[in-house]
Amino acid sequence: MIEKRILVVIPAYNEEDNIEEVVLRAKKYADVCVINDNSSDATPEILNRIDGIHVIHHEKNTHIPGGLLDGMKYAVDHDYDYAISMDAGLSHDPDEIPRFISHPPSDLAIGTRITKKNTLLYRRCLSKVGNFIYNICLDFPASVFRRRYYKDITSGFRRYSNKSMKLILSKKIESKTFDILFETAMYVYKNKLILSEVPITYDFSNSSLNAGVVKDCMKMCLKTIVSPKR
Repeated sequence: MIEKRILVVIPAYNEEDNIEEVVLRAKKYADVCVINDNSSDATPEILNRIDGIHVIHHEKNTHIPGGLLDGMKYAVDHDYDYAISMDAGLSHDPDEIPRFISHPPSDLAIGTRITKKNTLLYRRCLSKVGNFIYNICLDFPASVFRRRYYKDITSGFRRYSNKSMKLILSKKIESKTFDILFETAMYVYKNKLILSEVPITYDFSNSSLNAGVVKDCMKMCLKTIVSPKR
């Protein structure tokens, strides 16, 4: 993996408190592309003064799906072998990027949150329930009888291969919020590409999770069950 071209993709919205640190730490390991999702704070100005990175500025807020997909497009257009997506708010440790770089080849390497810091009990429970539902919906009803389940499909710290990004970009993405994490994994899984898992540390700071996000995720799961051939 060391000889492969790696791009770190960081969607960012109003992250003036953390974005500089995240980017500077990430760029020690790989090229960086930040998608500024129409931030209204100082995020754009901070990004514009950091040398050696690529920045995509959105004129309208597109939430996580638009930022992630634009990062993938940039990675594919510039012939990167892999793109590593991560949070802009230091929930993901940039110094764990080498774990993904050295990880064996796969089409989607999901960062499994083995060590969790400052994570409230209700968030731990919600993640477990969400992950179970996602696993079942990946290939329902056959998935009910599958012995091995992925440990953390709701994790956003990931590594996508060039092949998986081209596949995802060829699809009509329906996600509105964090349901993009399931939809992308679902396409990789259903097209028989290789999924793997990487142990990571997760440090809970803040969250965009709300009732609307949960509703979007449930809708995506139902669509997958109703229309299994995607």
